[in-house]
Amino acid sequence: MSTTEAIEGVEPKRPPSKALTIGAVCKALSAEFPDISISKIRYLEDQRLLTPRRTPGGYRLYSAADVSRLRTILRLQRDEFLPLRVIRQELAAGSPETADVSTTAGESRRRWRPNVSVTETNSYFTLEDVLEETKADPKLVSELEEYGVIKGELRNGRRYYDDTEREIIRAVTELARYGVGGRNLRVFRSSADREANLLQQILAPALRSRNPQRRKEAVEALENLAAVATHLKHLLLVRDLRKIAN
Repeated sequence: MSTTEAIEGVEPKRPPSKALTIGAVCKALSAEFPDISISKIRYLEDQRLLTPRRTPGGYRLYSAADVSRLRTILRLQRDEFLPLRVIRQELAAGSPETADVSTTAGESRRRWRPNVSVTETNSYFTLEDVLEETKADPKLVSELEEYGVIKGELRNGRRYYDDTEREIIRAVTELARYGVGGRNLRVFRSSADREANLLQQILAPALRSRNPQRRKEAVEALENLAAVATHLKHLLLVRDLRKIAN
């Protein structure tokens, strides 16, 4: 601080935090997110989740706020398995917290945030679009169809996939790096089928109701139950993996 500033009590201006290149961001987050990559960060930008500043030469520069936002996105993906569409909504709403506590009739309950939407999607993609975005092997996509992991929808002689199936293909592509193929995914498909059937049994009467309000509440309950079930499966998996690791 200069003499003049000390006398006048003026707080000196702090230099702005240094912006980071995409490579530096990747390195800074790699300890917490070992699978982070430059291509993944670019993909999140393509999905309108990140908007780093660009230099006149086109290079990306990430501020501290950008890095914090990216860390939140990655945590929501890893810890809560949220699809990017839901993460985008959460960030836009300014509520990245994973859950909160509400009180009903004097009891404390955790209010689970739905991480899935059961409403029909309006987004469909051709095989070419899916392959370009996910970098999947066409043979792997065929294998997933063969084992019923994805189905697609045939329109005018062309097969289209919704956004959920596209993300399934992306996830399986990552698993394929470790030698996991369509045949191995039967266990995931069987588990999902059993879970869906259980939730259907729980809410079947309300889901079949002709009362629009009751049906709307049933759909919300279905999404809430799915969030709880997903968290439970995650905890059970973590418990068992710890046994393996130790």
